[in-house]
Amino acid sequence: MKLSLVIPVMNEEDNIKPLYEQVYKALDGIDYEIIFVDDGSSDKTIEYIKDGANSRVKLVVFNRNFGQTTAMAAGIDEAKGELVATIDGDLQNDPSDIPMMIELLEKEGWDVVAGRRLKRQDGMFLRKIPSKIANWIIRKSTGVYLNDYGCTLKLFKKDVAKNLGLYGELHRFIPVLATMYGAKMHEVDVKHHARVHGVSKYGIGRTFKVISDLMLMIFFQKYANKPMHLFGTIGFGMFFVGGLINFYLLVLKLFGESIGSRPLLVLGLLLVLGGIQLITTGFIAELLMRTYYESQDKKAYVVKEVFNGKKDKSST
Repeated sequence: MKLSLVIPVMNEEDNIKPLYEQVYKALDGIDYEIIFVDDGSSDKTIEYIKDGANSRVKLVVFNRNFGQTTAMAAGIDEAKGELVATIDGDLQNDPSDIPMMIELLEKEGWDVVAGRRLKRQDGMFLRKIPSKIANWIIRKSTGVYLNDYGCTLKLFKKDVAKNLGLYGELHRFIPVLATMYGAKMHEVDVKHHARVHGVSKYGIGRTFKVISDLMLMIFFQKYANKPMHLFGTIGFGMFFVGGLINFYLLVLKLFGESIGSRPLLVLGLLLVLGGIQLITTGFIAELLMRTYYESQDKKAYVVKEVFNGKKDKSST
């Protein structure tokens, strides 16, 4: 099978029929499957998906709402195609861009082709401006220079999609996860439409979630395989500064000065204790990291290719 199209949906009953029409038209001539993942819909979304389904359609239904990232992960787990595409179910992404993305991926040898919404049809103050700010912060923090992290329309090679490790709400950071895997990524302009039916599931309140996930991504990028480098460095630094402060106060005490009421004493003790806690946390994190890999026989690396040279005929 050439392509698996993963579509997470929740309460999109009015969008299902036109979505089917767009997908069937756009992917005509491609060997593909459509994987809908219903993320706890309370309307007739499931019924409409079943009514419009043909032999290419698979529907995965959650027993409650788990979030877009989990729905996307479930769809990718079910995917059988050589390529995996993800798209929103609200008709804002256009399936007609997918053949162009497939051609680009195969022709130029990319592992991931990410959509960049051209002439984005969303509100300026509640969607566009916060999105631009978030994209800038993510680019500067992670070093993965993508213009539009929020566009769901993306195309992956199967091995990249299957190894993204999507948990929580990390779908916003798929480009970072793909880069950590070692994927070569390209960004291309895609069409974007205004929402006609239903309501957006996103709001300004997700800003704090994005910040929390960004901190996690930075940790994954730099310290997932070596957590002691983070906790140990900060911990030893705090311990050293606290030790210097306490040594200074000890000298003052030996010369007869009273130090019991000095705030500097409290600071010195806190730095020493905090440093010890961080160093201990580093050791625990190292043990957890090793347990994670060894208990599941995972590797801390990804092998792209193994080449064995031809046997020397002169040695036979």
